[in-house]
Amino acid sequence: MSGKDWGIAIVLLIIGLLIGYLAVGPGRTTTTTVTRTSVKTVTVTQTAGAPPPKTTTKTAPPKKYADTIVIGVTDKVSDLDPANAYDFYTWEVFNNIGEGPFKYKPGTTELVKGIIEDYQVQEGGKVYILKLRKDLKFADGTPCTAKDLKWSIDRVARIQGDPAWFVLDFVNKTEVIDDHTLKIVLKQPIAFYPAVLAVPTYFPIPPSKYPADKISSDNTAGSVGPYKITKWVRDQVLVLETNPYYYGEKPKTPKVVIKFYKDATTLRLALESGEIDVAWRTLNPTDIKDLMKKPNIQVIEGKGSFIRYIVFNTKIKPFDNKKVRQALAAALDRKAIAERVFLGTVDPLYSLVPMGMWSHVDAFKEKYGEANVELAKKLLKEAGYSESNKLKVELWYTPSHYGDTEADVAALIKEAWEKTGMVEVTVKSAEWSTYLELTRKGQLPVTLYGWYPDYIDPDDYLYPFLHTGSNRWLGEPYSNPKLDKILEQAQVSLDHNKREQLYKQAQEILAEDAPIVPIFQGKLYVAAKKNVHGIVLDPIMLLRYFLIYKETGS
Repeated sequence: MSGKDWGIAIVLLIIGLLIGYLAVGPGRTTTTTVTRTSVKTVTVTQTAGAPPPKTTTKTAPPKKYADTIVIGVTDKVSDLDPANAYDFYTWEVFNNIGEGPFKYKPGTTELVKGIIEDYQVQEGGKVYILKLRKDLKFADGTPCTAKDLKWSIDRVARIQGDPAWFVLDFVNKTEVIDDHTLKIVLKQPIAFYPAVLAVPTYFPIPPSKYPADKISSDNTAGSVGPYKITKWVRDQVLVLETNPYYYGEKPKTPKVVIKFYKDATTLRLALESGEIDVAWRTLNPTDIKDLMKKPNIQVIEGKGSFIRYIVFNTKIKPFDNKKVRQALAAALDRKAIAERVFLGTVDPLYSLVPMGMWSHVDAFKEKYGEANVELAKKLLKEAGYSESNKLKVELWYTPSHYGDTEADVAALIKEAWEKTGMVEVTVKSAEWSTYLELTRKGQLPVTLYGWYPDYIDPDDYLYPFLHTGSNRWLGEPYSNPKLDKILEQAQVSLDHNKREQLYKQAQEILAEDAPIVPIFQGKLYVAAKKNVHGIVLDPIMLLRYFLIYKETGS
């Protein structure tokens, strides 16, 4: 090879080395293994400082969630004013737009701190010192202080609306210690007062947005909760959106639309057609059973702590006569109502205190039995009635608030009472707002009502119904000084066994006087699309919208 050839070879060798260097890259080594098959396997060994090799591993795309949930109800909002609202559904709305010193941990009956960061109980339970959160704000961004909370509580007492007993019966005075500290002095120690501090009556509202001494039924100013009201058309639609000033975790879904339906059939059709995501309060029993079979629908059952009952206004004749009330209590056929109207989804109830709660006794069953027509006849005769001189009863119900089954419940009560041959029943109805107004004024003689717990304690199923003045929401239909004392003693006693005995005694007096007669105890059902999650039904029985979300795919 000539010198020129040698030079060319060296140049070619250098170029080859450079090409190899650039192909492999600095710091890399390659090892190529040829197997005895037609497959070539290349192993790349990474050394320090080199970028990682590319991989072909696929990752699942992130899930997507809807920014709006639509909930359908047959219920109605009464008053968007916590000083007067005292019904289950309106309290549900308040629990999504507001919050009190205490609240229930979802899925439990455990009380946890709400708008307070700390508290003290002094003087044996008579004084509560509440330390409010310093970052607490109303839905319009204005700070919420101890002065605002005091004003809100005192306002309830001034207005004396339906739930005013939560303040009037317990609180002696409220006192502002500083911007973030409120002192509440009770009339006497109350064993369950922290639970009372969790009800909407103790939710702060902005003084600049509510009148100081009158009810504001359509007020949308809201409170300090996770949502704020952005649209409200009575009996048509309620729209809630994330409150940007809420101190806590933001709602799972930014916007919740509540649509109000005239009946359960329309509500079910709205769910099946996709118009709504959740069907809530109240579906018919037949609808519940049918929806359970739908592959794209889920039905969730809530624990049964709601009750239904008959109220006799003892200030209206002839229901001032105890024997008349006793006769009608004896003739009532609870089992027929449970089976024929509700297809076994509810259970007959013989006390206002629900089954499964401590102190419950079947007081009405022990005294009257079940559908005891002969006893009812005997009592009616003693009260001066006969087949030729029948007892005239005007029975009232509301057609949609408790679901479409209400007319059937009224019909079976009428049937049971008229089986005596000595009673003639006229059934009448009124829409919820009118029904409430007539009841509050004490103008309805016999009414059908339901109860969902304010707090989980037997007191909540007895005191609001039977204590003189505390039952103003029912038109103050009954008063018994002896029973008042028993209920008052049970509230202040810190001895659980003593409280239990007092509540049993109260139930026995209730069965004897029969001003309010229990009918059945039920469960709550909610139906939703399969891709809806976060629905929690616990003994408080309020749907927390801020936990609900809907998957829309990937």
